[in-house]
Amino acid sequence: MLRYAAIDIGSNAVRLLIADITHTEEGYTFKKNTLVRVPLRLGDDAFLDHYISERKAGELVKSMIAFRHLMDVYHVSAYLACATSALRDSANGKQIAERIREEADIDLEIIEGQREANIIYSNHIENNLDPDKSYLYIDVGGGSTELSVFVNRQPVASRSFNIGTIRILDNQDKDETWEEMRDWVKAQTKSLRNVVGIGTGGNINKLFRMSGEKEGLPLSFLKLKSLYNELNSYSLKERISIYGLNPDRADVIIPAAEIFITLMKWTGIKQVYVPKVGMVDGIINLLIEENLS
Repeated sequence: MLRYAAIDIGSNAVRLLIADITHTEEGYTFKKNTLVRVPLRLGDDAFLDHYISERKAGELVKSMIAFRHLMDVYHVSAYLACATSALRDSANGKQIAERIREEADIDLEIIEGQREANIIYSNHIENNLDPDKSYLYIDVGGGSTELSVFVNRQPVASRSFNIGTIRILDNQDKDETWEEMRDWVKAQTKSLRNVVGIGTGGNINKLFRMSGEKEGLPLSFLKLKSLYNELNSYSLKERISIYGLNPDRADVIIPAAEIFITLMKWTGIKQVYVPKVGMVDGIINLLIEENLS
């Protein structure tokens, strides 16, 4: 059995996906075998201090050693490990990557926003798009939001903005970045008719599940807005107890919903599709493209 692994070191959590690769007549596909998520929340250090503390760095290295052991036990033949805005924004990001290489035997790539967007595209969601519609692809993370515009199933523009859930919670999101994002998204979509949203990231997945919407159908702006208002009316503790949200999801879900709602308002998007893919899925698809096609 051919197995690949994806490691995503995000601002909120670090993830390891081990996937079984199979060959079909259409080409190569993968099935998720094991997914491990550790809520380290590196963004708190990165965005407030621009430096990852010794405690958090130690926890990250331990997580990577555990991931390395799991990859060995599962006989993973290829992997790609990526770190996004938390390590990108930290003065000691490169040193931590070096530590991970030495102690966990994992080569870690600290990626730029554009590379992050390209990895997320590797999910090839455009294959399922309606060629008569235009789409705004919104991927919301802890440190950044990646936006891409698709016309006729082709990506025509993409940009990464330093607006993310942890940044907002830590009051490290800047007004000028919001303005920049608004100007960019309006300029890119103003000539397009009936733009539809596509949303990825752990928070929009959770919001979609909470909405009770049927799999494959879009989440409407009105439903998202009312869900946001409902969640926002409760305290953090209440969101954990009433909705059964994990503590590390119960706080970030609010700013994530705000980002989606704001972007939908700016562009007049009435509904967003939530395809249940993210960074780790993109990494596996990229590995398949690089190694097998």
